[in-house]
Amino acid sequence: MKFISLNRNYLALIFVALIVLGFFAAGLAKTLDYVIIKVLLFGGFLATTIVAIGYGISNSQIKNRLDQSQDDLD
Repeated sequence: MKFISLNRNYLALIFVALIVLGFFAAGLAKTLDYVIIKVLLFGGFLATTIVAIGYGISNSQIKNRLDQSQDDLD
């Protein structure tokens, strides 16, 4: 039994939430000034953005039209 199904929307929500929480926690702990923290957080943001753009480009529209007409009059 699957408790949570991991689809694209749910994974995107998890990644964005982790990045936001990372920025918030780093700001609270005053570690946002460290270069490695900035690189990790901005790298995660860029990776999420690249994946989102990739899914957006590869997502093709599905047409609900038939290739041939199916008239009963023929």
